[in-house]
Amino acid sequence: MIFKYAIIIGFIIDCILGDPQNPLHPIRFLGYINNIGIKIYDKLNIKKHKLQFLYGMIMNIIILTLVFFINLFLVNVFYKINFYIGIIFEAIMCYFIIAPKCLYTESMKIYKQLKNNNTKNARLYLSYIVGRDTQNLDEEKIVKATVETISENLSDGVIAPLIFLSIGGVPLGMVYKAINTLDSMVGYKNEKFMYFGRFSAKLDDIVNFIPARISAILMIIATLIARLNVKNAIKIYLRDRYNHLSPNSAHTEAVCAGALNIQLGGTSTYKGKIVEKKTIGNNNRKANIEDIVLANKLMYISTIIYIIGLIIIFLIW
Repeated sequence: MIFKYAIIIGFIIDCILGDPQNPLHPIRFLGYINNIGIKIYDKLNIKKHKLQFLYGMIMNIIILTLVFFINLFLVNVFYKINFYIGIIFEAIMCYFIIAPKCLYTESMKIYKQLKNNNTKNARLYLSYIVGRDTQNLDEEKIVKATVETISENLSDGVIAPLIFLSIGGVPLGMVYKAINTLDSMVGYKNEKFMYFGRFSAKLDDIVNFIPARISAILMIIATLIARLNVKNAIKIYLRDRYNHLSPNSAHTEAVCAGALNIQLGGTSTYKGKIVEKKTIGNNNRKANIEDIVLANKLMYISTIIYIIGLIIIFLIW
């Protein structure tokens, strides 16, 4: 149970410092490992779909096993050196694994540009955090895309990592981030990754199944605390929580759309290709830049609720 202290300390550090951008970031290390697996796949030039899927599955198993045992080894080493050094190491790793401040900072850059009527720069900053094409988006669509990113990433960027950290400390937390990173790199339905990345995509769906629903519940409670439209949040959640290509992403988006009384989702363009998507929420009003602030408020309140719950459980146990 000692690592619960590290999670709380890591969250406090993140609130103060935000996510550091440097080549030694552990999540970037995961990217380096994944790239090695992708380069090997490219060199093998596998043609059969079943073998492509098999390679992707084996690559996942090898990477996730390495990530778990390397982090387990490091945690044990630091605790053997000194108990407090062990806690500090775990706290720093927890700080790297969760990213509420990063989410807040990047979205508020967009908010500030829109506040200054600089739509061009807002589109640029938005392109750093979304996969869709941003060059032709108007102000409302920029706001909606930003709100969608905040609400969706509450689950896989904040609550899900916290849940896995709470269960198995840094080793399991890093395994979750490895799964998430693999999905973001190879989990695409295109010619190259359709079969190779299928295992990564399905595994990501599985590990996010429960966290996505817990995140939605936390956001509903946050909606009540923030004095937003909790009745509508519940209504839209129950109606639209599956209105997404992913089985998990629309859960928090639906709550957020209902809480803010706006419509999210809908058709977007990715690398010049139009992708038809269902809408989430009712188009009762036009989204405005203050919705970015409100979405961040819901994100932080949801996270704090989880942290408080963790502290209570820690005190009881």
